[in-house]
Order: sequence, then structure tokens, then C-alpha cells
Amino acid sequence: MKYLIGILALCSLAACKNDDNNGSPDQPAIPAPRNITYSILSTFPHDTGSYTQGLVFYKGELYEGTGLENRSKLLRTDLKTGKALQSLALPPEIFGEGITILNDTVYQLTYKNNKVFVYTLPGFKKIKEYSVNMEGWGLTNDGKNLILTNGSGDLYFYDPAGFRLLRTQTVTEAGSPTFNLNELEFINGYVYANQYTYPYIFKINPETGVIEGKVDLSQLWDRIRQKRPEIHPSDLVPNGIAWDSVAKKMYITGKLWPELFEIQLSE
Repeated sequence: MKYLIGILALCSLAACKNDDNNGSPDQPAIPAPRNITYSILSTFPHDTGSYTQGLVFYKGELYEGTGLENRSKLLRTDLKTGKALQSLALPPEIFGEGITILNDTVYQLTYKNNKVFVYTLPGFKKIKEYSVNMEGWGLTNDGKNLILTNGSGDLYFYDPAGFRLLRTQTVTEAGSPTFNLNELEFINGYVYANQYTYPYIFKINPETGVIEGKVDLSQLWDRIRQKRPEIHPSDLVPNGIAWDSVAKKMYITGKLWPELFEIQLSE
């Protein structure tokens, strides 16, 4: 269930990064992403039973998609209390993944079920179901197209009408392909992505695939581990980025985290 994925990929990529990024007189080295710091503005409770896969702020409401078989849900959540205001349980065999909302329509990925569920707001009425020939991890939209991750280092752009693949964009860090792209959020022209099993949020240029900035959530992750020592650290990974485009506020959380944070980035 994605717990150990990426370790082998990390080893192989690390072995080649030094050679790839040294550059030459004809081709200068590509700079590493700039470090983006953050400050915590507010802290809110988060349901510790929610294995967070997707987090979205839409028209003043917080929505969350959760995962694991027999536990996956689509939720509308009260920000201040962390309690569900509306809940839709997925079929027991379905492992829910990322969600996004476009034009009052919710799109929800599944992990290995090769399905995309489509619901209307406000009632969570399922109106469509699409097939997708890859794993589903993260999902967002740029106001026109859906953007999907499948655990690789690529972004996949889909037409929301019919879920037709439009293009694929490889994401690179300092010139080398990245990996484990997970939960996504589109903010001011950039795609922000959690890197699964790592404490990082990437700021990605969707046109070039270049990671232009990098947020390190290590301190928050350590804080959550101390609060939940009974949970294996691999089950407590950061995952969940939401942007309130009206109030200009950013929220983050993680799988089984007891807290959700409003943060402000240094840029």
C-alpha cells in the first residue's frame, strides 16, 4: 500500500544525480530548487482516522478524500472542529485517492481500481465513472484540465469531459527526473505536490516540469510523530495541500494526522 515504494528509486536516482548535474562548459549546471520556508498561522484538529489522500478548499468549504480498503470516503469537513459535515463511503473494495473540484463537480481517483468517480455538489451524487489505465495518486486542476499523478515523476493532463489524456509532463529537480509525486494542488499558476514518503512539497512549473521551489516539512512531521508514537512513521507521511483561493490561505495535513495547519510560505 505504497509504504515502501520509492526507496529503490531513490537509490538509483541518487547514484546518477551527481553525474547529471555537474554541467559542462557548453551546458551549465541546472540550479537546485530554491528553499521555501513557512510559518504556521493557525492549527486545527484533524480526524486521526482519516488516511488523507486529497484535500481541497472550494467555495469556503473543506473537502477531503481518504484511502484504504473498507475505510475510503469522500468528506466535507468543518475546518474548526475537524468533524465531518457530510460523508460518502466508497465501496469496501475501493482504495480512494486524490480529489479535485472543478465547476461544482468532484473527481475522485482510486489507487489500483482503475476508476475515477465523478460527483455533483452539494449532494455527493455520483453521476459518472471513468476508467484510467494507471494507478491514481494525486489530482488537481488548473481551471480547465485535470492534472493527475500515479506515483512516478510525471504529471498527466486530462480533459475532464471523458477523461481523455491530453499530455504528459516529466518533472525534474536540478535537471534530473523526480519520483513519488503524490497529492497535488494548483496555486497561482504552479502545481504544488507532496513527495510520498518524504517531507517535501514541490513547487512545479506545469509548462516546463521544473521544480522551482521546495518546502521541507520535517519539523511538522517530527511533531506529528511525537503526538502519535503508536503509529508507524511510514503511515504518518505528510499528504494534503489545500488552497483557499478567495481568502488566499494554504492548508496542509497528513495521513492519520491529529492536526491540520494553515501556513504561509516565504515567497
